[in-house]
Amino acid sequence: MFDALSDRLSAVFDRLGGKGVLSETDIDEALREVRVALLEADVALPVVRDFIAKAREQATGEAVIRSVKPADQVIKITYDGLVEMLGGEGEPQGLNLSLNPPTIIMMAGLQGSGKTTTAGKLALRLAKERKKVLLASLDTRRPAAMEQLATLAQQAGVESLPIVLGQAAPDIAKRAISAARLQGYDVLILDTAGRTTLDEAMMSEAAEIARIANPHETLLVADALTGQDAVRTAKAFHERLPLTGLVLTRADGDGRGGAALSMRAVTGLPIKYLGVSEKIDGLDAFDAHRVAGRILGQGDVVALVEKASQDLDHAKAEAMAKRLAKGQFDLDMMAEQLAQMKRMGGMEGLMGLLPGVQKVKKQIAESGITDKSVDRQAAIIGSMTKAERKKPDILQASRKRRIAAGSGVDVAEVNRLLKQHRQMADAFKMMSKGGGRGFAQMAQMLGGGGGGAGGGMDRLKALGGGKMPMPSEQEIQDFAAKMQQGGGPKLPGLGGLPPGFNPFKK
Repeated sequence: MFDALSDRLSAVFDRLGGKGVLSETDIDEALREVRVALLEADVALPVVRDFIAKAREQATGEAVIRSVKPADQVIKITYDGLVEMLGGEGEPQGLNLSLNPPTIIMMAGLQGSGKTTTAGKLALRLAKERKKVLLASLDTRRPAAMEQLATLAQQAGVESLPIVLGQAAPDIAKRAISAARLQGYDVLILDTAGRTTLDEAMMSEAAEIARIANPHETLLVADALTGQDAVRTAKAFHERLPLTGLVLTRADGDGRGGAALSMRAVTGLPIKYLGVSEKIDGLDAFDAHRVAGRILGQGDVVALVEKASQDLDHAKAEAMAKRLAKGQFDLDMMAEQLAQMKRMGGMEGLMGLLPGVQKVKKQIAESGITDKSVDRQAAIIGSMTKAERKKPDILQASRKRRIAAGSGVDVAEVNRLLKQHRQMADAFKMMSKGGGRGFAQMAQMLGGGGGGAGGGMDRLKALGGGKMPMPSEQEIQDFAAKMQQGGGPKLPGLGGLPPGFNPFKK
């Protein structure tokens, strides 16, 4: 969503990077371009004016002009301004869960904003936190809205309120609250009705439900792709409902990002979550520091480690690390790596989290490495026999033609995959020399036992079922620091994070 803005800002900072000392003229020119970049990203004009005024005040001090690396300081000022715009300092994190259950969460928003889907995603997040959740649909107008929520509840592994035809929305709310209290639910999520446009009937019904339920959280769900319309919608809802937070859906889309940057500043409401995919688990907690880092092309190493800890299969990672330590790497292992990468968000999703990738985006695009190419590679491997995957050396011309026909590609693409596999296998064999110390460290990071008692994730194991809790804050910070100092991927143009960047800063 922030790609266009990231490209513009990166170009501005690259031009500043060649200057030993910045004059006030340099700063004015840079901030003028930042202003244009924000306006093109559809950020509200009053928000941009306030941002630029504060940035100019900080950037024209002697400490900046005489700095050894003044461009770094300007990046830091821009970063701090983005964090403030997004409401990072002192912003309450997460939901306000009541000490006396049930916590009542009311979902509001226009029809088509993803409100019902977000209710299901939120239920799944809370269920993973071991909360007993009840979903209730109060949408009596949209066809099959109640059935949709019941299906989402089943996917999330939570309960939904039984459907009683003919009941009005306020009566359903009363029945849901009574059921949640009597049956000992921790959280009740009320999915209210929406309209394609704002109207008095919808607002009156929502206000009546809010009066009856007295919710602990009232979340407005808005489509990030609607730009400034989302800001106007938020203001209208805020005037009638006791909103406590925002959820922006379709944050993985190609919108310009202005809604995300404007809504917090215009409404004063915290952004609680971002919808990042259509999948039931596609809901991320919002963090202003990490979003600002991604806008500035610094990636989000913390999110990368979170994805690894949540989505990587612990047992398979340990087994693979042990085999790699012996120099073994067949096509089955390559297919497993592709599958793991897809579970973590695919090639494009992961690349967006790596620092410095914004600067080499053109080279990556030209290389042809995309999620579609990864899917084709998986299809090619899937078209091979078990013997062929174990010993790719037996693949002669006739076998390659059969595999190409079975996977819908040409023979040249099969040859490219085999060449890539050979290069990876040779690299792993080189790494395995010297007692496999490199793989001991890999196993320890991924949860294997090769690097000492327990391994990194074994020390954290608590939830069971192969799902690991998050690494400690210190472990993530150490890993991020190692990547910035050159211990991570060797990407051309890899830059460090802005001075003083701390993803855990409260």
